Amino acid sequence: MEVEKMDENEWKYHGEGNQSLVVSHCQRCVVLRFLKSPPNQNKTPEEILHHLQNIVDFGKHVMKQFFGENYVHHGEIIQLPLDFVRQLCLKIQPERPECRCDKDMDTLSGYAMCLPNLTRLQTFRFAEHRPILCIEIKPKCGFIPFSSHVSQEIKHKVCRYCMHQHLKVANGKWKRPSKYCPLDLFSGNKQRMHFALKSLLQEAQNNLKIFKNGELIYGCKDDQDCVSDWNELARHLKPFFFPSNGLVSGPHCTRTIVKELIHVITTALLSSTDTCRAGDMKTVPISQGRSYCEASAFNKELVRNGKHKLESSGLPRGCLLYKTLQAQMLDMLDIEGLYPLYSRVEQYLEEFPEERSTLQIDGPYNEAFYEKLLDLSLEDDGTVAFALTKVQQYRIAMTAKDCSIMIALSTCLQDECSEQRPVVLTSKSRFTFSVSVLDLDLKPYESIPHQYKLDGEIVNYYLKNVQAKDDPVMSNLFKENEDCTLVLHKV
Repeated sequence: MEVEKMDENEWKYHGEGNQSLVVSHCQRCVVLRFLKSPPNQNKTPEEILHHLQNIVDFGKHVMKQFFGENYVHHGEIIQLPLDFVRQLCLKIQPERPECRCDKDMDTLSGYAMCLPNLTRLQTFRFAEHRPILCIEIKPKCGFIPFSSHVSQEIKHKVCRYCMHQHLKVANGKWKRPSKYCPLDLFSGNKQRMHFALKSLLQEAQNNLKIFKNGELIYGCKDDQDCVSDWNELARHLKPFFFPSNGLVSGPHCTRTIVKELIHVITTALLSSTDTCRAGDMKTVPISQGRSYCEASAFNKELVRNGKHKLESSGLPRGCLLYKTLQAQMLDMLDIEGLYPLYSRVEQYLEEFPEERSTLQIDGPYNEAFYEKLLDLSLEDDGTVAFALTKVQQYRIAMTAKDCSIMIALSTCLQDECSEQRPVVLTSKSRFTFSVSVLDLDLKPYESIPHQYKLDGEIVNYYLKNVQAKDDPVMSNLFKENEDCTLVLHKV
């Protein structure tokens, strides 16, 4: 792609995270990702290039091994004319949220990552001329900690996400907790998954966005009226799901369209569009655990209806949710068991700081780095090598817990569909789709102390302010345990 020949006005602000800013091209299905840094703390071009190369290598050599070739798009590094970058920065600056402007876009190195625009279909050229719908979901952690290092029993009953919701409300981030529970989405049970997705649509927070032709059309903010949001969403979605019938407006129309949307999302999430076969995987049983959360609104509704049996269908091995969950479960010790091992590594680095590069804490993220992750032993021999392996596995798990899944959809005609093209049917439409994963930057080694502190704050707040007020009957729910399995595979 010859970016230098494109006018900066052909690019638009796409979004940003803590470390990078993304712009997308108005016509072509590509995005550019630039690193950010605090004012007056600009890195050298060599440092920028090294950082970007680490991101690309991590996606290529590590995360592709966990998620599969078809799901991960690691991109490539390109060098841009500095004048183009500066003009682009000036153009998009007014569009950036004020809360993000504490860091500046890198305009000095000329380096950026070129990636596919995952709000567009990634696999089928025939549908590019048609409207594209994309749903972005940040599913969060889909399992209950099973580690014996957990000090508070509540962590074996209530998931991290549901507990954290209450602390976020107390801190003013959200006005009310979401009814979404990640364990419902990861259950594989369609009834639970539908409930989880409906809850996300009601209180999207930062965990769900919907795009049409690359433009954000839905991302419910806490102070918005979710009913009016749903009506507006239904207006956008009607041409996709009911292109020619008389279903025009009203609550019945909105409910019907949302139901169809949830059906399509569920089907796509349970699909397998990757070439990796189950026979290629190495299955390693690691523990007993539960696939439900006592704080889930779905579970509480069961109890109110006098039902105490929670069905869990399990996820198909080839689907992206399954692969995501297995990567998350590399957090085998919980942060409470991991933190002493992190301290062991830190103590070693204080004595031998020159060993940091040898330990590959900051890369390179190559095949040798990936191979070390396959050691699932939990027998601590007291060595730095054991501690470092668990620390690196934890970083991978944290990355998988915070990734986003992109589901791009386009209507297709019956004669355009074949066995090579995944298709999902609704009552009036037929969609082809692609599923991808993004936000796969390796979580920083230095963030582990923060995670340890935050974990304590989340649990202590929940115990003090939430659990004490819950109905005592909830504490006796769901006594049975279910197998948890960690699957590592190489594509």
